[in-house]
Amino acid sequence: MSLTDLKCRTAKPKDKAYRLVDSGGLFLDMSPTGRRTWRLKYRFQGKEKLLTIGPYPAISILDARIKSEAAKERLLSGLDPCQLKQDEKKLAEFKNAQTVELIAMEWYRKNLSTWAPSYGKNVLSRLKLNVFPFIGQHPISKITVQHILVCAQKVENRGKSDLAHRVLQMIGQIMRYAVVTGRAERDLTVDLRGALKKYRKGHFASIDIDELPKLLKALERNDVRLFRQTVLAIRLILLTFVRTSELINATWGEFDLKKKLWHIPPERMKTRIAHTVPLSSQTIEILMELKKLYGEDGYILPSAFKRGKPMSNNAILTALGRLGYKKKMTGHGFRSLAMSAIKERLNYRHEVVDRQLAHQPKNKIDKAYDRAMFLPDRIKMMQQWADYIDRVSGKDKNLVKARVTPEKLRKSSGIRRCR
Repeated sequence: MSLTDLKCRTAKPKDKAYRLVDSGGLFLDMSPTGRRTWRLKYRFQGKEKLLTIGPYPAISILDARIKSEAAKERLLSGLDPCQLKQDEKKLAEFKNAQTVELIAMEWYRKNLSTWAPSYGKNVLSRLKLNVFPFIGQHPISKITVQHILVCAQKVENRGKSDLAHRVLQMIGQIMRYAVVTGRAERDLTVDLRGALKKYRKGHFASIDIDELPKLLKALERNDVRLFRQTVLAIRLILLTFVRTSELINATWGEFDLKKKLWHIPPERMKTRIAHTVPLSSQTIEILMELKKLYGEDGYILPSAFKRGKPMSNNAILTALGRLGYKKKMTGHGFRSLAMSAIKERLNYRHEVVDRQLAHQPKNKIDKAYDRAMFLPDRIKMMQQWADYIDRVSGKDKNLVKARVTPEKLRKSSGIRRCR
């Protein structure tokens, strides 16, 4: 005879566990403590097994029967209901353990070797400051669009619209990685297009070509009493127009002073491609001065406070601010300054300057060329650029007109001095 809900509710516990049998192998297991649990007795591959369906009254007698029939259907398909339940439980535990932070760090480590060190450091910092505190512990399978939106808006509300867009983009990359690895259904950031405030993407601050002499004079006077190392660093970045991180992390082992070449290894480049920088005579002079100041081991621009580490990444930017160029000039701005000046004043083709800037070719035809193809042109260009800087600063002795002395005038006109 089948059970009724009344009989299940009024059943009393006994000294020993006992069963209230329903039908088809379903029964209510009564424990001495009063706990009541639905279970299904069945046979699989000749062995008797018990499937725990769940507690009563949380699971009613009707629901227990429905779950029992579903288990029997699985049996007819040759599947063990107990094993399936264990698998589902393990899968649920696995999904709950796949938090945003866990997957983000996995994604971070997977891509770290392809990033420049400075970029990898920025990515990790943004994750720790702008993502992990808000959604880091959420299972990624349970993240909603609203969770992500709130996370990005917290950054936006700090007045950092640009960073908010970058954070949203980064979360999208993490979610796509989770989709590929089977831990998320889809990238939810797609639904947030247009959700954040639009912003105008700006360029790194840079002075105009005609303002260069004034900056050079301010650097020469050094009224703000910058460290000699900082002055030399600014001159180096002006002469070589590499990225700030590429300069401050440079070591003596990268330089071939005899051949006047600086070979930057791929792991230090943004493009992850090795880059060669021809060195002008003026650049060599600065490097020789740095050798006298700090020796020829380790970094060419070591930290003044912590030996074995490079100078601060903000040293050049801070120094430019002290010289009166805050928000007017940046270390990266020397790249655009050089690009404009070399093309307009020295009449070099865009391809030669662009190659010296280590920009990644944008089309297949450009990519087919050897990156060292313009090296002879670049060697000549870098020396002319250094000479141009000397000329506009009034320091180029070779380009200053020689004074016409009476002796020179007589020689040129064929007049001899009378004795």
